[in-house]
Amino acid sequence: MQPWVLSVSHGRATTRTDHESPAHGYAELPEGWSRRAARGFGPFVTCEELIRADGTTLVWESRRHRKHIPAERTGSTWWAPHAIAWWIGVLFAIGSTCFALGSLPSYADGVGTNPDNLTYFIGSIFFTTAAFLQYFEAASTNPLLDRTQPRRFRQLFAVQHTRIDWWASLVQFIGTLWFNRTTFSALVVGLGASGTHHPVWRPDAFGSICFLVSSWLAWAEECHGPFEWRPGDLSWWITFLNLVGSVAFGVSAVASYVEPNGQLVSLALTNLGTFVGAICFLVGGILLLPERTRPAATES
Repeated sequence: MQPWVLSVSHGRATTRTDHESPAHGYAELPEGWSRRAARGFGPFVTCEELIRADGTTLVWESRRHRKHIPAERTGSTWWAPHAIAWWIGVLFAIGSTCFALGSLPSYADGVGTNPDNLTYFIGSIFFTTAAFLQYFEAASTNPLLDRTQPRRFRQLFAVQHTRIDWWASLVQFIGTLWFNRTTFSALVVGLGASGTHHPVWRPDAFGSICFLVSSWLAWAEECHGPFEWRPGDLSWWITFLNLVGSVAFGVSAVASYVEPNGQLVSLALTNLGTFVGAICFLVGGILLLPERTRPAATES
């Protein structure tokens, strides 16, 4: 009887009965350990069943491996400035609050156009800082299962193209840079509804596309495929909210397109999409805090 393994194909796990080596995750196994099965999305492995040297099994998941660094899980859920994951959640929450506030017509009418644009720009800086830390978190995650090796900044420059979380965090960071350009341009020129502002709109559209791609990859990492219903999982809700928020940002970008007559497609939809997207990222950012300290379901 031939041994069976699971390999990753087109975003879902498929049973194999030959001796061909399956795709596997980036985790480095201790001596005597082996891999039994794998799941993932496309060419990316996000979940594996591992066999310890004593014959017992362990389920490894890429997001859990990245988010549950032993040295960074100490301290309070709501106050842990020593932990990268804590800062990611806090900074995303602050940036989202700025975007939500800036999208409220009552706020814009009360403070004026320039302060409203400044609110957006400040929010984009918080987003970019959080996204950079998220990329650093992914890039510097130790492949060893015990994750005791300290993070190193030189890992920022290592191309890890076989990891879905590396791609997701990199694409989102690039998206935040586009948002920086959009909000800064609006702040400098006092952006109004004018057909001459297409160069300002394009970075907003590019940023929205990057957020959508990034959120989809993060969702696929958590689901180990294109879709999985796991509402009891905190990480599932975080990636789901970020995906919904990215869709809302995309709707906002489409609605903010400046037509040849100088009018936006829909100012109301622009504000609504921005507000909904910001609220989704705000809640997702807050949920990152308990995710950091919550024991992983696969731990034993």
